[in-house]
Amino acid sequence: MVKQPNLSRRAFLTSTLIGAGLVVPASVSAQTLLADLRGSLDVSRLDVRPGALDNQSLAFQNAINRAANDGQPLFMPAGDYLVSNIDLPSGITIIGVPGRTRIRYAGDGHLMFGTDVHDVRLEGLVLDGNNRPLADYAPALLHISTGTNIAVEDCTVQGSLKDGVTFDRVAGRIERSTLSGILGAAFQSNDARGLAIRDNVVTDCSDNGILVFRWSQGRDGTIITGNRIERIRAVSGGTGPYGNGINVFRADDVIISGNTIDDCDFSAVRCNSASNVQMVGNTCTRSGEVAMFAEFGFQGAIVANNVIDGAANGISIANFIDGGRMAIVQGNILRNLQGSSRLPTDQARYGTGIAVEADTTVSNNTIENAATNGISAGWGPYLRNVIVSQNLVRRTPIGVMVSVVDGVGPSVVRDNMFDETPDGAVVGMRWWDRATGDLTKQRNVPESLVIEGNRLVA
Repeated sequence: MVKQPNLSRRAFLTSTLIGAGLVVPASVSAQTLLADLRGSLDVSRLDVRPGALDNQSLAFQNAINRAANDGQPLFMPAGDYLVSNIDLPSGITIIGVPGRTRIRYAGDGHLMFGTDVHDVRLEGLVLDGNNRPLADYAPALLHISTGTNIAVEDCTVQGSLKDGVTFDRVAGRIERSTLSGILGAAFQSNDARGLAIRDNVVTDCSDNGILVFRWSQGRDGTIITGNRIERIRAVSGGTGPYGNGINVFRADDVIISGNTIDDCDFSAVRCNSASNVQMVGNTCTRSGEVAMFAEFGFQGAIVANNVIDGAANGISIANFIDGGRMAIVQGNILRNLQGSSRLPTDQARYGTGIAVEADTTVSNNTIENAATNGISAGWGPYLRNVIVSQNLVRRTPIGVMVSVVDGVGPSVVRDNMFDETPDGAVVGMRWWDRATGDLTKQRNVPESLVIEGNRLVA
């Protein structure tokens, strides 16, 4: 028996065409044949030459316009394409060979821009900013201003001196793409209209990884899931607007789930004035400040089932003074809260596992090796309706710090387990000053507190 050769699909298609009597010129690659079979227009047949050293902006724009007018995808074979000031019309689909079709910015303006566009899809492209300056009007290598059904898939975005990709008022998705070596944010969304950011790799950016922003607080609904984010710096400085893996500002109803976020100068996830946000099932390591933050004027946050290893502080539900309230902090593992921030900030101390202030339950969390304390309930007079229940806190000087200054609201510390908390399991505090002994061992506790059923192991 003669063993049949194991032909790839591409080789099979090529051999089939030749066998059918079609002459295939040597200059036509299997990529082009496949593009023809898919009904695509090939840019190499429209005066756009892969690997050419000259600027091909005019020819490329003409090819894009023709493909959009004809309702056909535009296929770009592997190679480098030096272009600038490309405008994306509605209905355009541009498909390349992932990692090998490189659209390189030639300078003097923008790379790709679309305004009031619909049904735009970019797939398998490398958008390379060449570390060349963008014009003042261009916020990113790829900028879409108002659009629906916008899709960026399996692309690479790199070498931008501003942001990588910016969407303004866009409904669509960016997925399975790699964004790296970017001076601003890898991806910024402003006033999203239904956006999914999923399964991307974001690395080595100077200001933020993923930024979801609204000009005024309101419903956003962006879903951020399955992304891997690493090494995000805070080159522009400040005490929190930069240096975050995922940064949500004024955007309500955002879901942040299943992301792996490592080595950010400030927070892995930072949500400022963002109500009804969910931070669920993320893994965050080596955060330079607070690993997960819900702060300022928010109402409603769920922080659940996350793993946090290595941060200045673990989870902070803060700023009751500015209206920040209502949260569930549940089922998280926090360890190795080292008590110092990577960059200077105005906060005096770190090393807290979970800090909360108002209308919040803290339950079923495991906290180990926090430099200062496991759980902090309240800050000065800012404490109301906090329940701390069924948590395990071990190897930290104080298990729970609870504010006992005049004017605090009610709180409950019940059914927790404390192991190796040498300075007290539950201690009343006046800001950073210790005001009581271990309240689990005292009959007289402040009237605002209920402390019962806690277990001290050592």
